[in-house]
Formats: sequence, C-alpha cells, structure tokens
Amino acid sequence: MDPFRDYLEKRWEEGQSNGLQLWTEIKHRGFEGSRATVYRWTAARKERSSTAPPNSRWRPPSRRNCAWLLSEDPTSLDEPTGRFLHHLYEAAPELAVAGELARRFAALIRGDDDAGLEQWLKDATDSELASLAAGIGRDIEAVRAAITQPWSTSPVEGQINRLKTIKRQMYGRSGYPLLRNRLLAAA
Repeated sequence: MDPFRDYLEKRWEEGQSNGLQLWTEIKHRGFEGSRATVYRWTAARKERSSTAPPNSRWRPPSRRNCAWLLSEDPTSLDEPTGRFLHHLYEAAPELAVAGELARRFAALIRGDDDAGLEQWLKDATDSELASLAAGIGRDIEAVRAAITQPWSTSPVEGQINRLKTIKRQMYGRSGYPLLRNRLLAAA
C-alpha cells in the first residue's frame, strides 16, 4: 500500500471515501493487494477524520422506546434524551400533543377519579390518538369501571399466562390429560 498512500490521501481529500472505487483506481495504477486492504485503510481513515470522540454518539431510540418516552414525564429524562424529544417535537408538533395526552390518560387510569375522562376523549379525538379515543368511546362504561372500581382481572390473567406457558412447553408432546395433571400439580 505504501506506494499508493499519497494518491489515496489526495483522493480522500477530494471527497472520495468509497473503498471499492479507491481500490479500482489504484488497481489500474498497479496495486496488487486485495480489496480488504483498501477497505481497512478507508475504515481507519474514517475513524481518524471523525471529529467526535469515541463512544460519544447517541443512538436514537427504537419505535417502541420512543412511544414509551412520549408517555414519560419530560423532567425525569436525561439530557440527551430530552434534547432528542425536543427536536422530535419541533419536527412533529403533533407528537408533543400525543405525548401530553398519553401522560394524562395514564394518570387517569392510575387514579380513581374518572372526572377528566370526557375532556380527555374530546382532546384526543383530533389528535394522533383518535383511534384509541374512538375505541374508548365505544366502551366508555368499561373504562369508567376500570378507573373507579377496586376489582382487577390481574390474578386471572396471571393464571391464564401460566397455563399458556405450560401448554407451549408441552406442544406436540402430549395431550390434554397430561396438561391437566401438570396444571393441578403445580397449584
């Protein structure tokens, strides 16, 4: 590579950073090495020319994490995440409204007063959460009961989840009698 370093540096300064293109050019000039050699050189050159210190790059969150962040209190987030959300809200202001509505709905569900539910439905009707608001509106009495009543189906859901887990473990190995015996033995 040594006889071709000056040429590669010149091409790099001209803006050519494609390893395959550089390899093709120096191959026509007599280079007998492999593409991997030039790829390693370009990777090292990119690393050297990077102005950011190592490990300082912040990865944006996944869609699922982004949805979770929208429902979090903005004051509880770290500084880089807060900046990300600020830029996100600038680019898509409707997401700021959706985040505020998500936080309000979570507070409604966690509380025991359904007084703000009607206002929330009105506010959510013209937002990104319109389909959620429509679904809640269709079954408003059940949502009111979930907010105001002390009962919960969580224990039942836990038992159903346990049953399905055991069933998945046994899939294709046996029938209903063994599943029944395993479930009753565990209880």
